[in-house]
Amino acid sequence: RFEKGRIYTFIGEVVVSMNPYKNLNIYGRDMIEQYKGRELYERPPHLFAIADAAYKAMKRRSKDTCIVISGESGAGKTEASKYIMQYIAAITNPGQRAEVERVKNILLKSNCVLEAFGNAKTNRNDNSSRFGKYMDINFDFKGDPIGGHINNYLLEKSRVIVQQPGERSFHSFYQLLQGGSDQMLRSLHLQKDASAYSYICPGAQIKCSINDGAEFKAVADAMKVIGFKQEEIQTVYKIVATILHLGNLKFSVDGDTPVIENGKVVSIIADLLSTKSDMVEKALLFRTVATGRDVIDKQHTEQEATYGRDAFAKAIYERLFCWIVTHINDVIEVKNYDTTIHGKNTVIGVLDIYGFEIFDNNSFEQFCINYCNEKLQQLFIQLVLKQEQEEYQREGIPWKHIDYFNNQVIVDLVEQQHKGIIAILDDACMNVGKVTDEMFLEALNNKLGKHVHFSSRKLCATDKTLEFDRDFRIKHYAGDVIYSVTGFIDKNKDTLFQDFKRLMYNSSNPVLKMMWPEGKLSITEVTKRPLTAATLFKNSMIALVDNLASKEPYYVRCIKPNDKKSPQLFDEERCRHQVEYLGLLENVRVRRAGFAYRQTYEKFLHRYKMISEFTWPNHDLPSDKDAVKKLIECHGFQHDVAYGKTKIFIRTPRTLFTLEELHAKMLVRIVLFLQKVWRGTLARLRYKRTKAALTILKYYRRYKVKAYIHEVARRFHNVRLMKDYGKHVQWPTPPKVLRRFEEALQTIYHRWRAGELIRSVPPEVLPQLRAKVAAMEVLKGHRADIGLQRVWEGNYIALKPDNPQTTGSFISVANELKRKDKYMNVLFSCHVRKVNRFNKVEDRAIFITDRHLYKMDPMKQYKVMRTIPLYNLIGLSVSNGKDQLVVFHTKDNKDLIVCLFSKEPSNDSRIGELVGVLASHFKRSKRALQVSVTNPVQCSLHGRKCTVSVETKINQSQPDFTKHRSGFILCVPGN
Repeated sequence: RFEKGRIYTFIGEVVVSMNPYKNLNIYGRDMIEQYKGRELYERPPHLFAIADAAYKAMKRRSKDTCIVISGESGAGKTEASKYIMQYIAAITNPGQRAEVERVKNILLKSNCVLEAFGNAKTNRNDNSSRFGKYMDINFDFKGDPIGGHINNYLLEKSRVIVQQPGERSFHSFYQLLQGGSDQMLRSLHLQKDASAYSYICPGAQIKCSINDGAEFKAVADAMKVIGFKQEEIQTVYKIVATILHLGNLKFSVDGDTPVIENGKVVSIIADLLSTKSDMVEKALLFRTVATGRDVIDKQHTEQEATYGRDAFAKAIYERLFCWIVTHINDVIEVKNYDTTIHGKNTVIGVLDIYGFEIFDNNSFEQFCINYCNEKLQQLFIQLVLKQEQEEYQREGIPWKHIDYFNNQVIVDLVEQQHKGIIAILDDACMNVGKVTDEMFLEALNNKLGKHVHFSSRKLCATDKTLEFDRDFRIKHYAGDVIYSVTGFIDKNKDTLFQDFKRLMYNSSNPVLKMMWPEGKLSITEVTKRPLTAATLFKNSMIALVDNLASKEPYYVRCIKPNDKKSPQLFDEERCRHQVEYLGLLENVRVRRAGFAYRQTYEKFLHRYKMISEFTWPNHDLPSDKDAVKKLIECHGFQHDVAYGKTKIFIRTPRTLFTLEELHAKMLVRIVLFLQKVWRGTLARLRYKRTKAALTILKYYRRYKVKAYIHEVARRFHNVRLMKDYGKHVQWPTPPKVLRRFEEALQTIYHRWRAGELIRSVPPEVLPQLRAKVAAMEVLKGHRADIGLQRVWEGNYIALKPDNPQTTGSFISVANELKRKDKYMNVLFSCHVRKVNRFNKVEDRAIFITDRHLYKMDPMKQYKVMRTIPLYNLIGLSVSNGKDQLVVFHTKDNKDLIVCLFSKEPSNDSRIGELVGVLASHFKRSKRALQVSVTNPVQCSLHGRKCTVSVETKINQSQPDFTKHRSGFILCVPGN
C-alpha cells in the first residue's frame, strides 16, 4: 500500500498514517466532496474521513470532539493537522457568512505564522514543530466555525542559542535574512549572510526544503490577514534582529571589570529595543541585587555575562512567540455568544504536539517532549484499550480480556508527587547554595535506583553506553532514551535577571512594554518563588489530558517509513517497532472483538425513536431497554447488537449507518409535517390579522368618506348666494378612495355653475357666446388672437361702417337669396381677397348662411360667383399667425383660398369669429368640421395639391397673394 501511495489505514476510529515523503494528489476539492457527509467506512481510509466523523459527531450529538495526532518527530503530524483544518474549512459555511469566512481564514493563516516562529529543521524533519499546539475550533448550532483558541506548550527556546549538528534554529531567523528587503535589513542593521551571526551560524550552510524567501512573504501576508498592525509586524522583526545581534556580543574582562568588546552592537540593540544604550550595557554587565533595604550593582564575570545574555535572548524569543499566540487568540476568540440566542456552542479540538524524540544528545527539552508523549499514550490506552474493556465487564457483555502494556508506570516515574523525576529536579533547584547537575543525578540514583524503567552508569556499572555523572536512561514505551543531565538545573530554573525585565518594560515601544508586565516591580519587592519550567509543563500536560479526556476522541497515529526521508524506502523493522510501541496491535484486537458503537438506552431512543411506530412519539413499554429491543427487532438488527445494563452495543458500523439513513429519511418527513402544521398556524394567524386589519380599514374609510362629504357640504353650503357661485371656494383634499368621485363631483359642480351663469345671459347674446366657446375649444393654444374680447357682429357687409356705399345692393341680394334658398340665419359675411387655380388674385366677398357659402363680386352689385352648400364643406385651415388666411376644404377638392380683411377698423381679426360660428353651427347640426391650424396650409385646387404659406413684409400695405413653385405665398404687412 505504501508503494502505491495508499498511506492511510483504519483501526475503528483510529487512522494510521504513513509519511510518504512526497506530495500526493489526494487532498483537492474533488476529494473533499467524496468524503463530505459520508460515513466512516463508505470511502477508502483517509484523514478527511476522520475529520468528517469528528465533525458529524459534534454536529449530530452536540458533543465536543477532539482529534489527537501523535507519532515520532518527522512522522507527518503537522501536515496531518493542516489537512484536517483545510477539510473543516472547506465543508463549513455554505451560506458564505462573512464573519465565518473571516474566522476560517485566520485559523488557516495562523498555521503559517506559528510554523515560522515555532518550527525548525532537525535531523529527523525539515519542518519539525518545536512547540506543542492544541487548537479548539468553536462551532455554532449550524455547524459553522465562529472562533477558536490556541494553547501552546513548551517552546524549545534553547534552540535560539544552540543547535545540534546538522540542525537549524527557528525558521523565522533565516526567513528574515533571505526574504527581507534590502531597505528592511538596513533598518535592522542586518546582512543577508546567516553565517555572520553566531547564534544561527551552524545552520547557515545546511540545506533545507523550506524556501525561506517565499515563506517570509507568505508569513507577512498571513500576519496582515490575521490583523497584526504594521508597527506590530515591524516590532516582531526588530525582536528577531535583536536576538541575532545579541549573539554577536563579545565579553572580556579588563582587570576585574567585564567589558563589551564590540560596543557598536549595544547601540544597535538599544535602537531596536527603543531604549538607551547605557541601560542595555548595564543590564548585560551588572546585576542589581537587593540586600535588605540596600540596592547594589553586582558585576558579572565573563561567564555570568554570557549566561545572562543567552538567557535574555531565549526569554525575548519565548515572550515574542507567546505574544503572537495571544494576539491570534484575541482575534479569533468567540465574542458576544449567548447560548440562549445562538444555541449550543460545540468544539472540535486538534492536537498537534511534538513527537517522541531520540537524539545523539538528549537534554531537558527531549525529556519534557517524551514525557508529553507518554501522557498522550496513556490517554490512548485509557480510552481505547483499558476503558473499553472495563466497560464491557461493567455492562455484563461477555468479554475475553486482551493484554496490553500500560505505561502508567513510566508516567508515574516522571510526574509522581515527591518521588518522580520532576519532583526530585524541583527539590534540587530549591536547595540553598550551589547545586550542580551531577548532584541532581546523584539524587535520582538514590531515590529511583530500584525502578525497573530507570538506570544510570552508577546503577549499571558495566553499561558503557552511559557516561559517569552525566547520563541516565529511561525505558520509554517507544524505546530506551539516554538523557544528559547537563543543563537540567539551569533550564528548569529558567532564571532571567530582573534587570532585563525592567529594561524591556521601560522600552518606549508599547508592544515590547506589554510583553514584560513584571518589569514594573521594584527591585526591593519580594515576590513568590515562580514555578519551575518542568512543573509548569507537567501542570499544562495534566490539564491538556483532562481536556482531551472530556471530549470524544479521534486518533491519527503517524508512522515514519524510514529515517532517511526517502519516498521509496520502507524499513520494515522500523515500522514494526512503531506499530508495537503505539499499541496498534492491541487496538486491532480490541476492535475486532469489541463493538463499534455504544450508547445509553435513553439517548439511543432520543435519536432513533422516530424510525419505529412502537417508539414514536413515545413508547408505552416497561422500560427504555425494552423499547430499544423492540426498535432493533423491527429492523432485523438483533444479531448485530448486545444489550448491556444501561447501554446498547452495536458491533459493526454498517448497522449504525443503516440506522442513520433511516433516521435521516424519517427526519425529512417529520420536518415536513412540522412545517405543514406551523405554516397552517402562521396562515391562520395571518388570516385573523388581515381580517382584523380589513375591518379597521373598512370603518376608517367609511369615516374618512363621511368626513369628506360633510366638509364639502359645509364649504358649499350657501353657494347659490355667492357672487361667483363658489368659484373661490377651496375644495378639501379627498381620501384616496374618493379621488375619482371628487373629479365627478367637480364636473357636476362646474356644469351646474356654468348653467347658472348661462341662465343670467340674455337670449340674443347666447349664439355669440356659443360661437366664442366653439372657437376657444378649437383654436386655444394654437392661435394668439381669437377676438374674444370684442362683440362678434357676424354680417359685416350689411353694416354701414364696413360698406357705406354698397350696403343697399348687398341687402337686396341677400334678401333675394333668402327667398330663393330658404335660409334661416346669416352666419357670417366679410370682404376677402381670393386666389384661384389660375393664380388670379381678386377682391371678393363671402356670405355664409345656415345652408350655403356664397362667393360674391362686390364690383358687380354682389353678384354670386360660386355657391358651396354647407354639407359639401368638410373643413377649414387657418395659419398660426396674426394673418387672416382661411382655406375652405370641400368634398370635390375645389378648395376656396381667401384672406379676410376689414375696412373699419382695418386691423380687426375675424378668423376666430369665422371658425367659431361655423364650428358652433356644425356642432348644433351634429356634423363634423375639421379645423387645422398650420403654416404652410395644405390645400387642393381641382385635385392639384398645393401649399399656401404666410410671409411678413415690411413695406406691404395690405395682404396679397403671389405665385410660388409649390403653391402660393400670402404676403402680409409687417407692422
